[in-house]
Amino acid sequence: MPRTGGLTRSVVLRGLVYLGLWVLLIGLDPLDLAVGIFAAAVATWASLRLLPPGTHPVRPALLPGFMLHFLWQSVRAGIDVARRAFSPDLPLQPGFVSYRTGYRRGPRRNAFASITSLLPGTLVANDEDQGLLYHCLDLDQPVEADLTAEEARISRLLPEAVDR
Repeated sequence: MPRTGGLTRSVVLRGLVYLGLWVLLIGLDPLDLAVGIFAAAVATWASLRLLPPGTHPVRPALLPGFMLHFLWQSVRAGIDVARRAFSPDLPLQPGFVSYRTGYRRGPRRNAFASITSLLPGTLVANDEDQGLLYHCLDLDQPVEADLTAEEARISRLLPEAVDR
């Protein structure tokens, strides 16, 4: 069980993040803000139930760089798919790659699967006992090398996260 100070800090931080997201998306109209405060409180409660404080430590100093990397990967993936869609003669070699990840099944593995689905031309097709099965648009791409690099980046962000 987390210390009371840690729980209070988590409640305040998560609540502010959810309320900030609400304000960013909806605005500051007083009625909307009242609904946003309620929504942020419910989201905070749910997040504390689903991911209790201290169960999955994150290195906050690495988070901004990771977020920029994540955004860049999203843009790259979108450009790659658009390029393939508008260039029908672009050679494709679709298929599946099985990647043996160091993450056991659970929240970290789910996060890894979600993040790596944004690598250009990849999508997790199945979560198997021995790893993740990815559908790839082009098997000529360095899919396994990209997945290994992404796993290393995530394991730096989430200390003690790789279970190998």
